[in-house]
Amino acid sequence: MRSDTPEGKDPDAYSPTLKKYHKYLWSKKTKSGVTLNLNTRKAKVLIHSTSTEEFILSSDAFGHTYRNTKKMSHIISKVPISEIESFYSICYTIGAFILFPAKRVNNKVTINAARGMNAKIGDRFDLTLECIRLYYLGLENPLKATFDRYSNFFRLFKDFRGYVDFFLLQDLVDSNYKNINYWLPFKGFDNPPLPQNVDMYMLYKKNLTNYIKQRNNRINTYSINHLQPLLFSTLDK
Repeated sequence: MRSDTPEGKDPDAYSPTLKKYHKYLWSKKTKSGVTLNLNTRKAKVLIHSTSTEEFILSSDAFGHTYRNTKKMSHIISKVPISEIESFYSICYTIGAFILFPAKRVNNKVTINAARGMNAKIGDRFDLTLECIRLYYLGLENPLKATFDRYSNFFRLFKDFRGYVDFFLLQDLVDSNYKNINYWLPFKGFDNPPLPQNVDMYMLYKKNLTNYIKQRNNRINTYSINHLQPLLFSTLDK
């Protein structure tokens, strides 16, 4: 997604291709019966609006190499640059992006910002998805207060299965949708979310890379089976 992003800019906001892909993939019916009709009339965001409600959604990258994270520098420096670069490249394919509400509620941080700022999440999407799973069960989690502000967004998908299926996240959960396939062993939110040594980082890198590839394949299959006839009619509008 960096191929058409201006130098120094964030693909989440500035990649035309990424924006078109999001519109193409997620303009569909949710489990609650609401059909998202995403439009791109405003820069940087996608909008679904009806006579009674409006959802302003923005792209969020969840494939993080942590190569520019200061507290990870002592680990990153021990990994060959070629491996970091290949990891970085796969993290900018469509399988590593999702949409979240972009508009602040009560001037508090968005989901995207909360994921990055919360020390128990460390911007990891596998941990975010565990928070979403717990949220749908009505259970406490580190992002619950943030999710509560966006309850209308989560109601679109009705339940955790509906959310996972809508965004084609099935490879990150087990067959019963009851457990997350974590990128690092998960012992609870009180443990550090970031890899603590090179071995842990390499395990994180391996598992996240495999997941992004799996989701890319799932998105490709979904597009071929369900969306191919709509390709030219939707992407250019």
